[in-house]
Amino acid sequence: MSDYTLTASVRNDLGKGASRRLRRANEQVPAIIYGGEAAPQPIAVDKTSFYKALEEEAFFSSVITLKLDGKPLQVVVRDLQRHPYKPLVTHADFMRVDATHEITMRVPLHVVGQDESKAIKQNDGELHQLANEVEISCLPKDLPDYLEVNIAELEIGSTLHLSDLSVPAGVTIVELSYGEDHDQAIINITKSKVMSEEGEEADEGGAAQSPAADTAAEEGKDEEGDKE
Repeated sequence: MSDYTLTASVRNDLGKGASRRLRRANEQVPAIIYGGEAAPQPIAVDKTSFYKALEEEAFFSSVITLKLDGKPLQVVVRDLQRHPYKPLVTHADFMRVDATHEITMRVPLHVVGQDESKAIKQNDGELHQLANEVEISCLPKDLPDYLEVNIAELEIGSTLHLSDLSVPAGVTIVELSYGEDHDQAIINITKSKVMSEEGEEADEGGAAQSPAADTAAEEGKDEEGDKE
């Protein structure tokens, strides 16, 4: 689990106008914390460290230490609202986490082993990744940044399902708790489809002649024969 720390302050000036003024100052991002037994709390997150953290994939599947007016608080990112065309985050939602209670998060799948795969490198296999992330449940201390899928030994025609994933101790895949019918495919390897072009017969001048033209020519010959 990666380690991220953000600095924030309680936000008392509320409303759309206040949020716009905060964003216009370009130093903080309006946000809210909710969950647990405490009431939802509007906050403002320091922009520089927040934007830097957003560049890393692991940030979205990590427990974050939020220093709220100097007091540390454990949270996870639940939602981001972004500007429709500018590279700006207009609002962020954080959820409080309790070390003694499991949390449900979506974590990315990292596929490895492509360079060692005989199916791909030697037998014209084509990799199809059918899922990019998986929903898991675990205690905050057991939350992984991602789940790894090794395809080095897969053969053409092979399919991996959620039940084939190797997960760390204390981690469960939420979808599998609903029964075997929810054991969805996440990876498969198929034979590459190579498009072949059939050569066309050329006429005496070297130009290709279509089947329709051939048929018309044959009919013309038949008509001449009938006239004779």
